[in-house]
Amino acid sequence: MNIGLFTDTYFPQLNGVAASTATLATQLRALGHTVYIFTPSDPHMDDADPWVIHMPSMPCVFIQQYRVGLAYPPHVLAKIASFKLDIIHTQTEFSLGMFGKTFSKLGDIPMVHTYHTMYEDYVHYIVNGALISRSTAHRFSRMFCNFARHVIAPTEKVRQSLLEYGVTKPIHVIPTGIDVSRFLPERYSEEEVAKARAEFGLGKEHFVVLVLGRVTKEKSIDVVLDAMPALFAKHENARLLLVGDGQYRPELEAQAEALGIRDKVIFGGFRPWKKIGLYYQTGDVFVSASQSETQGLTFVEAMAAGLPVVARDDLCIRGVVEEGKTGLLFTKTEELSAHLEQLMAQKDLAKTLSENGKAKAASLSAETFGRHVEALYQTVISDWNKRYVKADYADWFEHILHKHHRLRRLAAYELMRLKHSRHRQRLALTPIAVRPKKWKEQKQEEEKQ
Repeated sequence: MNIGLFTDTYFPQLNGVAASTATLATQLRALGHTVYIFTPSDPHMDDADPWVIHMPSMPCVFIQQYRVGLAYPPHVLAKIASFKLDIIHTQTEFSLGMFGKTFSKLGDIPMVHTYHTMYEDYVHYIVNGALISRSTAHRFSRMFCNFARHVIAPTEKVRQSLLEYGVTKPIHVIPTGIDVSRFLPERYSEEEVAKARAEFGLGKEHFVVLVLGRVTKEKSIDVVLDAMPALFAKHENARLLLVGDGQYRPELEAQAEALGIRDKVIFGGFRPWKKIGLYYQTGDVFVSASQSETQGLTFVEAMAAGLPVVARDDLCIRGVVEEGKTGLLFTKTEELSAHLEQLMAQKDLAKTLSENGKAKAASLSAETFGRHVEALYQTVISDWNKRYVKADYADWFEHILHKHHRLRRLAAYELMRLKHSRHRQRLALTPIAVRPKKWKEQKQEEEKQ
């Protein structure tokens, strides 16, 4: 299959959507498919990957570290059409997601969508929630998902939310797998870990509480900070390390200052994804207070890295972080402080959580993830082909000529070139799914007249 993954965020940006998209692409290629990733251009991107198509973009007005795609000229559409995609899989709902949706409609290509983000937890970014309400986010999510043929939800929590929003399309719970090999502690030497810790001014004597990911309001890092004074008061060698960056960092720095713990809180800033497995090794315990997760990839990554996990109780991590087995759960700040002290005092408990966590992470393999998504693609394409007939490449441009007046000049040129080119026979070998009934019947009637 020729597969197009459309996402508004990709490496080097550090988040679950980027990681999930990269993992999916890797596994689908391992299964023998051709996978293109369409994403906004980024000044920090590595241009070496020929399968990543960087689309023209500009910084996002509301979240400066993100970028949004721009309007795409006809020659860009023609280039993407030449890839002859069999299926489109959108990973986000904004600029590139909308573009994937539009291209799906233009080329009559079946579309699958993965709902990664609970937007009701992010409306505060748009004029502090005054412009877009939670109910608006629900309606937008419902409309986008109902355009797709099938929808993928990373967890049961997400599936239930989509049903409450009114999504009527089939929803499949397919947890995002990870490549655990890059996070395994045995992959890194003691010297490498010591050097990485030294980057943050940390030595072997420090007990490091690690928070890794985007530094944003919905991640509730302020809850973690509130628990630190009690820990620091009893343990002089304890430190909090935040690896990642985001627009909420100034507020957290001010909070740490107000709590009188600024000297023991380390803001590590942005770090390259390629070395993220090493930075997990800088911690002694991984902590998250976020309740906005849809898949909780960082929990699985931390488990694969051998770190005991302390997490705020939430439906999305049920079955992954199990109390007393693969991690510890908290609901109150006092419980978080107590759990951290417990792990410092009880080395056997920390070791048990670490070993069980690694086993759990291994069960959530990337290979399983890839096979499940591949099976869904095959079902979607099979159902699509039963409803739509085939036409060749030239007929597809003729379809655009009749249906989409804004692209008539491009379609007319391509149609003329194909009809008179010696390459037409080669180009026409690959069928493209189109909706032919209306325009073909109309064309036949015109020819009879």
